[in-house]
Formats: sequence, C-alpha cells, structure tokens
Amino acid sequence: MNTSEIASALGALLSELVDGASKEGGYMLNPGDEGLLRSLEKLSAAEASAATRTGSSIAAHVDHIRYGLSLMNRWSQGENPFGSADWRESWKRTKVSDPEWQQRIAELRAEAARWLGVVRTPRDVDEDGLKGLIGSIAHLAYHLGAVRQIKQATRGPVEEAGGESKK
Repeated sequence: MNTSEIASALGALLSELVDGASKEGGYMLNPGDEGLLRSLEKLSAAEASAATRTGSSIAAHVDHIRYGLSLMNRWSQGENPFGSADWRESWKRTKVSDPEWQQRIAELRAEAARWLGVVRTPRDVDEDGLKGLIGSIAHLAYHLGAVRQIKQATRGPVEEAGGESKK
C-alpha cells in the first residue's frame, strides 16, 4: 500500500508531538503545548539525570526515543536494523553532564527531523511498515507522557472545561 493518503496526517501528528501544538489547538496535545523538544530544553542535566523509582531517568527516555527513531530512519533507507537492535543499551544511559544533555537533545532533534521527513513522504509499505510508521508516533507519545509524569516542569498547558488552556 502507498501512504500518500495518510502521509500528511501522520506528519502533522508527529510534528505536533515533537514541536508542539498551535494556540488554536491540535490533535495530540492541548492548545499551545510546546511539545517534546522545548519541554526537554527546560531541564538541566541534573534534572534529566534524576533517577525514578524504577531506576530510569528522563535522560534514558530521551536516549531510548532517539535510538528508536534512528532505527526507523535506517529502516527508511532500506536497511533492516531491528534484528540486531539492542534496546536495553538505550536505557543504560541514565546520567548526563550539561554538555551531554545538550548533545542528547540535539541528537534527538536531528533524528526526529529526519523521521518527520520520512513520515511526510508518501511511500510504498507493507502492513508491517505501516504499523511501524503509526507505531513510531504512538511510541513517541507514550514517552512524552512518561517524561511529563517524571518531571512536572515538562508538562504542557492543561485544558479546562470549555476548551480553554492554562499553563
């Protein structure tokens, strides 16, 4: 199947998660939500490195997201990187220094931008490929939610009754 009929919609959803929703509203996030990247930029390396009850950290979530997107980007170039993927390794990078935190955000931004270009470009995919495209957006949304549960400063505006948002 070809993604020409859904590429624009998938791109809009992914872009909203990564770069935020307009003040008028979005589909995944509340109106005016800054999205993942600007939410992460609010954090210091120490905050990103703080361990959760499970031993994870926001830094580990970010590396996990970056790694997943790098695999999807490799897949889009015709490679099959999933058989040799080591997801556990991405969870081991829990602590970062200030320069490492800035580098990790920059790497995530680059992988997300590449993946957004892939998602927005119509392509022929099989059923597994389509599931991967859609699943990558859901996976990113899950981790954005996890980051926001860990650190309140990363949360977006709350939508009140009547559709109004407040920070």
